[in-house]
Parts: sequence; C-alpha cells; structure tokens
Amino acid sequence: MVVLGIESTAHTASVGVVDGSARVRSLATDMYRPAHGGIHPREAANHHAEVFPELVERALVSSGVDVTEIEAIAFSQGPGLGPCLRSGATVARTLAQAWEKPLVPVNHCVAHLEIARVLSGFRDPVLLYASGGNTQVVAFSNGRYRVLGETLDLGIGNFLDKLALSLGATFPGGPILEKWAREGRDVEALPYSVHGMDVSFSGLFTAARAAVARGIRKEDLALSVELTAYAMLCEIAERGLAHLGSRELVLGGGVACNARLRAMVEAMAAPRGIRVYSPPPSLCVDNGAMIAWNGILAHAGGITTEIEDSVVLPRQRTDQVDAPWRAGPSSGGEVSPP
Repeated sequence: MVVLGIESTAHTASVGVVDGSARVRSLATDMYRPAHGGIHPREAANHHAEVFPELVERALVSSGVDVTEIEAIAFSQGPGLGPCLRSGATVARTLAQAWEKPLVPVNHCVAHLEIARVLSGFRDPVLLYASGGNTQVVAFSNGRYRVLGETLDLGIGNFLDKLALSLGATFPGGPILEKWAREGRDVEALPYSVHGMDVSFSGLFTAARAAVARGIRKEDLALSVELTAYAMLCEIAERGLAHLGSRELVLGGGVACNARLRAMVEAMAAPRGIRVYSPPPSLCVDNGAMIAWNGILAHAGGITTEIEDSVVLPRQRTDQVDAPWRAGPSSGGEVSPP
C-alpha cells in the first residue's frame, strides 16, 4: 500500500509518500519563517496554501509513484493551529476527490509516535513527545494512546522559542538557544517545576528573564535552561517507564532533535536497561511522511472519513483517538501494515 500524507499543523507544510513497509519514498517540506516574532496563524496558512501545489508535485516526482498507485490521502486533522490545519485539509480533500481516493484523518501526536515505533522496531514503547505546542509522555492502553503526563502551560518548544525571541533571536529559537548553550560555562540555578507526572515552564521562563536582567551571559542562560528543562522531561519520562515497567522509549517532536536532550535521555535510560530510539531529525520535526505512515495504519484499521465530515480539530488530544491497528486489549501489539 502507498499513501500520500499532508502535514500542516503549524509552521511546516509537508508532503510525504510512504509505502506499506514504512519506506519513505519521498518527503517535500517548506517551513514558514515569520519576519519577526512567532507564528502568525493566518500568515502561516497563506504560506502553506502557496507552497502545497509544488510540494505535492515534488513528492510525487521524487517518489517514482504514479497517482494510480496511491491508495489513500492522509492529513493531519489535529491538534494544531486552525488556519494551518484547514490549509492542509483543503489540499487533502482536493486530491482525494480528484484522484478518487479515500481520505484518512490522522492525529499529529500519534503520528510522531508511530513513525518512531516502526523505525525503532520496538514493540510497545513509551513516547517522550517534545515539540512546540505539545509536551507529553504517552503510552498505549485499551485501544488508545494515553497521556501519562504533560505540560501544564507552555509546550517545551514554545517556551524555548519565546525565550530566544525575547533575547533578540529569530524564529525558530530552539536551534539558536542550542548553539548558545554549547558555548555556555556557568550554570544558573533556575526553577525546576515537576508536579507528579506533569511539568510547567512558565516559572522557568520568568526566572530566565530575571536572570537576563541581572546580566547573565546569554550562553550561560541557554545552558542553564537546557539542563533544567531537559532534566524535567527526563524525570517524567523515567516515571512513566517505571510505572509501566517498560524498557522502551522513543523520542518525537522537533525539540527531540536537540543533542543535549538526546544525551540526557540516554544517560537516564542506560543504567536502567532502557532502550532509546531517536528518529533522524527529518522525521522528528513535523513532516508528511509520519502522516502518511499513520494513514497506512489507520486505513488498515478501517479509519476513513467522508469529505463532508473531514473537519479539522485544533484541540484534538492524543487520547481522544482510537488506534485499532494496535493488537491486544491493553498494551503491546505489532504494527500491521497491509
């Protein structure tokens, strides 16, 4: 089976073509970059509408797949920014109607987990999902992916972007902070906000801004912020693994590209005998390939939607969607591509 996937939850417009063996046949991506400040949803949506025709063409040509070989069109239904989601959904509906293919709605968060799961070869991993709008620890139980813990306020990526922008950087701010952090020397004590299985970044942001006012070097601040924020993520991931007795952890989301986060997760996992898998950066960030792969799984599980019912769901949660492709009533199960 071959599926074309459309991703458009936030700043990234992406089209991926994936086959039933989870081979990425092609991936074409273009990112909206605001002139100043953070993401403007309407501007990002306009960007997506402009670039999607070329992205679809590029993805098809580089995949070597004929339209007749594509068996379904998958799209990110949510969560995300409403205008951006609608841009992608419009493209998906148009292609499904023009090519007479079934339309498959995909949860963006679940797609991050499933692409990491199939590439890792893990059977039933816990997901540490660290992206701009989402920060969650996720595991499978009773037919759905369940959120064991999450942010109570800012997503980790939004926190990093907001902090970097306040220091004069451009969007996206995470990679710039990572560069500064590599040059940091002194570690500043900052608030460490873990509440059971949940985390909070608003206090950390306030304290970081106060440290700037005291004259801390931006490199030292970036280092201190990374060490503090990523230790919080490692703690809730370790608690989730311990709660489930799991020995498999996968990373997902754009922040999972960060080398320090990956190293800290590995350092947490190694003494506990936990295997960790981090997808390549191109499949950690938002991308159409993960939507296409989840579309293959969902289609095999009987999930499709009529065009008139294909509304986008900007606030859709990870734990609101069924995962019928997963075998077993409570946990475990192999991927079942057709």
